[in-house]
Amino acid sequence: MRHCQIVHAPTHLPAAGAKRALDLVLGGLALAGTAPLSAAAAVAIRCSLGSPVLFRQRRAGLGGEAFDLVKFRTMRPAAPGAEDPAFDGERMSKLGRFLRATSVDELPSLWNVLRGDLSLVGPRPLPVRYLDRYDEHQARRHEVRPGLTGWAQVNGRNRLSWPERFELDVWYVDHWTLGLDLRILALTAVRVLRGGGVSHEGHATMPEFTGGDGAAHGR
Repeated sequence: MRHCQIVHAPTHLPAAGAKRALDLVLGGLALAGTAPLSAAAAVAIRCSLGSPVLFRQRRAGLGGEAFDLVKFRTMRPAAPGAEDPAFDGERMSKLGRFLRATSVDELPSLWNVLRGDLSLVGPRPLPVRYLDRYDEHQARRHEVRPGLTGWAQVNGRNRLSWPERFELDVWYVDHWTLGLDLRILALTAVRVLRGGGVSHEGHATMPEFTGGDGAAHGR
């Protein structure tokens, strides 16, 4: 199957300015409103896991452009030879599992929203190392700015297989409206309160994506 590395794919969505305005207004309010919770989480991480408090990883954004996604740290440092994602479950701390289950670990990513790296809603940004593993259909997820939450996240989150997740991402690209974004934000609030969907079966989060058909190591 032919894969493609994305260099640039500008968004084709109408009312992009309105979407960006929504990101700035709601993102700014969310960042201010959750500041006490973020401060408490930072102190808890510092006391439990030490430094650094924040986790940064290169992710692929709009058009495949790389940016640094910022989240709260949830894992212990990797032991030599245990850098592979298969070891993530062993590295996850009890505090980290709580932060992920409640999505508190995502709060620093609101800065990415204000910077324009992310939208509040869109396909979740994935590691840049995946870029040359997508087929042409899957690569369409980069036609829009990635999101803090998205259509796949409210329809199964990490319990989905890679093919299911990519289909939902591309569906969002083709059916975007401001109304859909507001619906996804409302559904996200419900999902966060209910919890669940944080982990794929047998993995701390998701298995490594290895190719266009959604195949993954260990499956």
